[in-house]
Amino acid sequence: MPEFRKDPIVGRWVIISTERNKRDSDWISKPHFERVSGFCPFCEGNEDKTPPEIFAYRAEDSQPNEPGWRIRVVPNKFPALQIEGNLDLRSEGIFDKMNGIGAHEVFIESPEHTLRFVEFSFEHIRDILWIFRERMVDLKRDSRLKYIIIFKNEGFAAGASLEHSHSQLIATPIVPKIVVEELEGFRRHYNDKEQCIFCDIIRQELTSKIRVVSRSQSFVSLEPFAPRFPFETWILPLHHWSHYEDMEYNHFYELANILKETLEIIKKGLDDPPYNFLLHSCPINESMDLDFHWHIEIIPKLTSIAGFEWGSGIYINPVRPENAAEWLRTNS
Repeated sequence: MPEFRKDPIVGRWVIISTERNKRDSDWISKPHFERVSGFCPFCEGNEDKTPPEIFAYRAEDSQPNEPGWRIRVVPNKFPALQIEGNLDLRSEGIFDKMNGIGAHEVFIESPEHTLRFVEFSFEHIRDILWIFRERMVDLKRDSRLKYIIIFKNEGFAAGASLEHSHSQLIATPIVPKIVVEELEGFRRHYNDKEQCIFCDIIRQELTSKIRVVSRSQSFVSLEPFAPRFPFETWILPLHHWSHYEDMEYNHFYELANILKETLEIIKKGLDDPPYNFLLHSCPINESMDLDFHWHIEIIPKLTSIAGFEWGSGIYINPVRPENAAEWLRTNS
């Protein structure tokens, strides 16, 4: 029988309806990475085809915006927001608006065009994760900005416009509504229990183990209790950090290990699906050290959102998270 499940953080209901799915293996993705030949602005030697780099790991004898780099950060050539200018908040009757001020950056993760994120070494992934932190620390100095999200669209079906492996950062002068709902959920639980809800979730999930995909000394990857999408997977630090950028350097290698391992499990278990990767950290300069817990969400693109979801805000998921976790553990 289908069942409603309530997300314990934001209070969102989802429907787990396995009757819409003959068996979990039906949701294995079709291959989606068809190599495309031709010009790529992210390849080494084409540095002049991107905006000037903001940050890079490169050989000591190399120069900015020239070959010799391992990872580059550049402004998005077609940015959603621009860094220059004033916010200029204003009204038109009952309507509010302001200038589209913010930051939109691209992390070009490797000079190698054909290498995928999951194929990078642990050390290289650690360096990417550390550069995420470096850019967050730098942008926090801008008093106009309130929130930073880092995301990856892996595969054309997940929204990637170029196949060359890259991720993105967008910093906004507002805290997005979905994040506000998360923050409010964390605050409610802390006010009731004097404990972070993710810390409570981690304890319960590590005890039952039925939704755990993988764990290390300091991190766990798991299927959430009320997932919006089949095989939605979270990576949570076992230690309580509200801000991703506050995590000590020695933990980044271990984070790279469990992230790579989890992506390898998803790749093998689901036949290499496209996916979205989202890093949720506490808003800039927000004092939520006790109640908020940073986390990573990985969402394989296996189903599409249709009229009922758009109209009701209730997601229909055809795969029970317990079955999803078991499938990933046994087919990886």
